[in-house]
Amino acid sequence: MPRASPFSPEVRERAIRMVRDHAQEHPSQWEAIASIAEKIGCSEETLRKWMRQAERDAGQRPGLATDGQQRMNELERENREMPRGRRSDQQGRAARSFMRASAWARSSSSDAMPTKQVRAQLSRLWCTASPGSARR
Repeated sequence: MPRASPFSPEVRERAIRMVRDHAQEHPSQWEAIASIAEKIGCSEETLRKWMRQAERDAGQRPGLATDGQQRMNELERENREMPRGRRSDQQGRAARSFMRASAWARSSSSDAMPTKQVRAQLSRLWCTASPGSARR
């Protein structure tokens, strides 16, 4: 979990608004950010990141908006917490793939895949079917 910011959302919004309002008084946006960051007590990099995220949220810069990032985090969390049954289905698919490869190896005469390669393929399939789960 990310730690809570010491700055309230109101302070962030005010700082972003100040940078936008005072940008014309400075030769570059960075200098405006540095000036205002000093006044509100945060680092220049923190305020720069707030500005970039505000620009993405407004559609002025490519990338995920805040809502999109939150949804992406939720989906990743759901994926990590995937029920065991769904993982078993994926492992079953990997095992069926191995069996097909094994049958292919037995049926082919000169083009037969060596047993070591079949085992390596199963190992790769099994590991990719259940990311994060340890072998038992």
